[in-house]
Amino acid sequence: MTTTFFLVRHAAHDNVGGFLAGRTAGVRLGPAGRAQAGRLAERMRRERFTAIHASPRERSRETAEAIAAACGVDPVTENDQLDEIDFGGWSGKTFQELEAFADWRLWNSDRLRAATPAGETMADVEARIVGCMTKLMAGRPEQAIVLVSHADVIKAAVCHILGLPADAGCKFDISPASITTVVAGDWGARLLTLNETIH
Repeated sequence: MTTTFFLVRHAAHDNVGGFLAGRTAGVRLGPAGRAQAGRLAERMRRERFTAIHASPRERSRETAEAIAAACGVDPVTENDQLDEIDFGGWSGKTFQELEAFADWRLWNSDRLRAATPAGETMADVEARIVGCMTKLMAGRPEQAIVLVSHADVIKAAVCHILGLPADAGCKFDISPASITTVVAGDWGARLLTLNETIH
């Protein structure tokens, strides 16, 4: 028995790349992000899936709701295991501001051992996304599920599936509104597509 997972990164908010959104409240999709989510939703109409789970962040829920509306799969289930990394006091700061912090520089150079100010490590992130997929796989064998999450969370899942260290995520991209497809079963998991982007 196998379960297919569509690991979807949320569409871009207005200032993506300008600051570390993290778990900051109120970071929503702007007009460009909503249009991007709409194109993603149209792409997902080609797939068959029975459930949509989303991170509790507004940008993830809005992306998931666009997919749900286009594909007629309701409701969207909010799932804390798909949440963005808990960056603690780093959340909301510009990347220029963050460069002044030694612990931020350490996080980006040694993610195998570094932790965020909130104490979350990449091992923690990997454990929760893999745990989420394992639980859903047990409950929905032979089905497909959309998981709307965040770049580093999806990277953690991909690194786990490929047997790569947590810091290997810096070697590939997970773009806004991208789809990474995984099939999983009792035998393990296999990566089918990585970072399919919607234009």
